[in-house]
Amino acid sequence: MAQSDMPVRLDVWSDYVCPFCYLELPVLEQLQARLGAALDIRWRAFELRPAPARMLAPLNEPPRPAWSRAVYPMAKQRGLTLKPPPVQSRSRLALEAAEFAKDAGAFSRFHEALFRAFFQDGRDIGDPRVLGELARDAGLDRESMTRALEAGRYTARVLADEEEAHRLGIRGVPAMRLAGAGPVLLLSGAQPEEAVRAAFTRVQPGPTLSAMH
Repeated sequence: MAQSDMPVRLDVWSDYVCPFCYLELPVLEQLQARLGAALDIRWRAFELRPAPARMLAPLNEPPRPAWSRAVYPMAKQRGLTLKPPPVQSRSRLALEAAEFAKDAGAFSRFHEALFRAFFQDGRDIGDPRVLGELARDAGLDRESMTRALEAGRYTARVLADEEEAHRLGIRGVPAMRLAGAGPVLLLSGAQPEEAVRAAFTRVQPGPTLSAMH
């Protein structure tokens, strides 16, 4: 396979308690549908508030100004429903559970379910029981996932993602790194599809561009 035919790798550092990470999901799903095998999206772990960092107070109506200014308008534009979560969750276990789902071949379904549980249903995704229910609903083996989390089987993988993010200077999410035949590019924040698409063309020029029109 020629270098120009290799897929662009898009690493997305994300946290399940970050509304802008959820808002980027439909953008990347649409781009993946357009580009198919030319784009390899890999979601990576990043805890915004790892223990023992102080948790934010639960969001209640009226929401923080950022929600009225940015979250709600972007959610409407991107076809998502987000509500201020009534609980604040530590996300380490959710990120580890997502790694389990990757190995089990059910990542996409479980990934979306975690975002939806927190930002639509107001559930505590730091609670192992909630994670177990979401796993079951996504077709995963609940008991196997629970044992994996209790054993810390995926902790090292999550920490490795976070260490790489820190080496790259990433301090907030979503953060995206695109690597292909051309230069490596970093994008920060919830980007419109046009911006991600433009970055794709810069790192992977060639015949795959026709798929984007």
